[in-house]
Amino acid sequence: MEKKVIFITGGCRSGKSRFALDYANHYFSKKIYLATCEPLDEEMVNRIEDHKRMRGSEWETVEEPIGIVDKIRQYGKEAEVILLDCITLWISNLLLKWDDDSRIMEEIERLRIAIKEIGASMILVSNEVGMGIVPADPLSRRFRDLSGIANQKIGEASDQVIFMVSGIPLFLKGAR
Repeated sequence: MEKKVIFITGGCRSGKSRFALDYANHYFSKKIYLATCEPLDEEMVNRIEDHKRMRGSEWETVEEPIGIVDKIRQYGKEAEVILLDCITLWISNLLLKWDDDSRIMEEIERLRIAIKEIGASMILVSNEVGMGIVPADPLSRRFRDLSGIANQKIGEASDQVIFMVSGIPLFLKGAR
């Protein structure tokens, strides 16, 4: 399969990760799962373990909450596909670490460039957070705005964009 950049977005529990895993398992053999989640509480530890069980042993897992661009460049030379799950958690991690929107925007741009430059295919998963009410507090509004901008940039750089609703993929860009 030729290199492809696939962006999967949708609401929480819409089936994004399951669809991404199924797609990668169907089309690729050398797979890297790039996880942005940190196990900060017991519930998150359990979610991470569930995700690992879902993936199985044929996946190499790389956990990186902040420096995903460097990991993509590093592993993009040896993998057929890198599945990045998820962009919105990465944005949250960046906000908590830096509290500097311009620096976060630079990282988003670095990500957009990296996914186009590496040799491996990319599957990127992100939540669509801008379809609800305007958040009441400034941090939540910044998170929503930065996530929306990141999703737009990644969608533009992607060959295929899929919006998940209730476990059903809606193909917004690129052939099915």
